[in-house]
Amino acid sequence: MASSPHQSRTTQTLVDVKTRIAQSHYGLFGLSPTASVIEIRQRYRELSKQYHPDTTVLPEAEATAKFQRLNEAYGILSNPERRSLYDLKIGFSRYSVIQPLPDQQGENAYSNSAYLDPTDRPLSAGEIFALFIMATTFVGCLILAIALGISRQALDLNGLF
Repeated sequence: MASSPHQSRTTQTLVDVKTRIAQSHYGLFGLSPTASVIEIRQRYRELSKQYHPDTTVLPEAEATAKFQRLNEAYGILSNPERRSLYDLKIGFSRYSVIQPLPDQQGENAYSNSAYLDPTDRPLSAGEIFALFIMATTFVGCLILAIALGISRQALDLNGLF
């Protein structure tokens, strides 16, 4: 059974993304773009010990070049703003953005990249406001319940209730 042109384009697009990621700073660290800051820091420490010119068995020029590249990569991946820009540069997105593939003219075909997670997105202003109102209502209810409990106990002690 032959694959359709759409499947081959999608497969090629996924291969291109995986190749870009393997050749990126993430590939240098041996991590995926979804790695946490803690994972990146731990991997940086391991690799910096391995490639530091004072602690490696590699020739000094090669060790210096690798260590400088490692420091440059860590400088980008440890800074949230620089990391976001770098992720866009290599074609990785933490946010769910569904767009037609570039070579699709008007067809309703969407990329099914494994790197896009629809639940991983920032809260909108309306959602933050709704959470604030819910939290305020909850705290208000707790205060009211405590006040009623205290006043009822005071009435019971005075024999009025």
